[in-house]
Amino acid sequence: MIILLSPGYDSLLLMRQSKRNLRRTLCDEQNGFATRLLTWYDAHKRDLPWRKDRDPYRVWLSEIMLQQTRVAAVLDHYHRFLQKFPTVQKLAAARGASVLAAWSGLGYYRRARMLHAAAKQVVKEHGGAFPATSTELRELPGIGRYTAAAIASIAFDEPVAVVDGNVERVVQRVLGKRITGQEVWQTAGAGLDARRPGDFNQAMMELGATVCLPRQPRCLLCPVADGCATRGELPTAGVAPRQRKREICFGLARRNASVFLVQRKKEESLMAGMWELPEIVPSRAKPMWSLRHSITVTDYAVRVIEIASPNGAAGRWIPFQRLESLPLTGLARKILRRAAIL
Repeated sequence: MIILLSPGYDSLLLMRQSKRNLRRTLCDEQNGFATRLLTWYDAHKRDLPWRKDRDPYRVWLSEIMLQQTRVAAVLDHYHRFLQKFPTVQKLAAARGASVLAAWSGLGYYRRARMLHAAAKQVVKEHGGAFPATSTELRELPGIGRYTAAAIASIAFDEPVAVVDGNVERVVQRVLGKRITGQEVWQTAGAGLDARRPGDFNQAMMELGATVCLPRQPRCLLCPVADGCATRGELPTAGVAPRQRKREICFGLARRNASVFLVQRKKEESLMAGMWELPEIVPSRAKPMWSLRHSITVTDYAVRVIEIASPNGAAGRWIPFQRLESLPLTGLARKILRRAAIL
C-alpha cells in the first residue's frame, strides 16, 4: 500500500522533532540546561538599570529603546528619558515635540511616536496600569510579538518565550541547524523554564549578547556548552547586504547665539518632523570638518561647511539654549556637538 503525504508533512515533522530535541536539551533535569543557564545569569548578568525592578513601565521603555539599538547607546538616553517622564501618566500628558526631543539621538523615531501613543492608550483605556498578558499588550501601538512577550514574562511572570536575534542564534546553535520564523518561536517555547520565565528569557538573550556572539562565540565561557550541538559558528547561510555609500554636505550658519535649522516634512518616511542643518550643494569651499554617519544600510560621508546665510532655505534661527528641547536628528546633534554648540 502506498501512502501519499501532504507537501507540508516533512516540514511539520521536522518542526516537531526540533521541539522535542530542544525540550530534551533545555528541560531535562539530568542535562540541567535551564539550571546552569539561570545560575550563570544570576552571577554574571550585566548591571542594567531596567533590571533594578519589574516595573512594567520601565521594562516597556527599555524594550522599545533597545529595538535595533545597542545597549551602550541606550543607557544615557534611558536615564534622561525617565527623569523627564518618570511615569506613564507623565509621558501620556507630554507634548509630542517634547517626547521626540527626549528621544533625540536614538534614531528610528517612529518608536518614540508609538511609545507616546501607547502611553496615552494605557492611561485612557487601562487607568494607567499596563495589561498583564502578552495578548493584551499586543493591542498597544508599537508593541509586537517579541516586545509583548518580553514585558509579560519579565514584569508579570507570564510563561511565554521571547525570540530576538540573540535567542534565535542560541537556539540554532544548540540544535546545530538553522530554523527561523514560527519554528524558532515554537522551539523556544518548548524549552522555556516556566518557573522563572522572565529570568530565563533574559538569560537566553544575555547569553547571545555576551557569550554566544554572532562571530567568534566564546564557547569556553559558555555555561551550557555541553548541551550545544554546534560549539561554534553555524555555516553562513547568505551574504549580508552591502552598505550603500553616499556623500552629503550641510551648511552651518550661526549668528547672535543662534543656529539656522530646517524641519523635515511631516510626511517624510524617515525622521519626520525632526530638525536638522540645511543640506547644501557641495562646493569648492574648504569644509570645517568631515565626519561619517550611518543610518540603516547607508554610510554617509558628511562635509560641514560654514555659511553666512541659508540662501532662502525654509527654516528658522534657533537660539542655542533651545536646542536641548528640540527634536534634532542624530546627525544634527552630532554636528552641533562637534561645533561646541550643544
